Amino acid sequence: MIDGPMKQRYTGGGLAGRALRGAVARGKRAEGRSAVADAARGAIAGVVGTWLMDLVTTGLLEGQKPETAQREEAARPNGKGSVENLVDRIESISGRAFDERQRTMLTQVIHFGLGAGPGALYAALRPHVPLIGAGRGLLYGFLLWAVNDEFLNIELGLAAPFGAYPTETHWRGLVGHAVLGMATDSGVDLLGG
Repeated sequence: MIDGPMKQRYTGGGLAGRALRGAVARGKRAEGRSAVADAARGAIAGVVGTWLMDLVTTGLLEGQKPETAQREEAARPNGKGSVENLVDRIESISGRAFDERQRTMLTQVIHFGLGAGPGALYAALRPHVPLIGAGRGLLYGFLLWAVNDEFLNIELGLAAPFGAYPTETHWRGLVGHAVLGMATDSGVDLLGG
């Protein structure tokens, strides 16, 4: 918690001041609570946030021009999305071949796990790290998009380089992750966080 002159400096007016006041208030509410309980709330909220992100990004995808969708499809390594490519990598490393039902299930578990895992970490850290909840989850959503979609997927070869995709692909991902971040933050609050 920030006290004294630092509190004056960082809790003044403006967006940053409001974000920090919210973070400090959430920290006070969290005193004496279990980080495990917070993480569980975050995991649940992250799964719901992922579902909402999917609704938004699917709607945006359906509204884009066919040539944009074709360019995006052509850019995908192996003609697959990053999670499907990760399932292929798991098969290759483990030496195990999954049937279609197992592949579908594993793809969904990984996809929603990528909402649950970071959501758990977010909820556990939010009461203790000022500004992590900035913008009611917008900063969190932006960071997930930047790290997962725009860096790790490319570096791991699960997605094509940044420039291979149309600009709309990146914007859709950013908007979707903004929804994921805000939904996770709100979900944590609704679950008692």
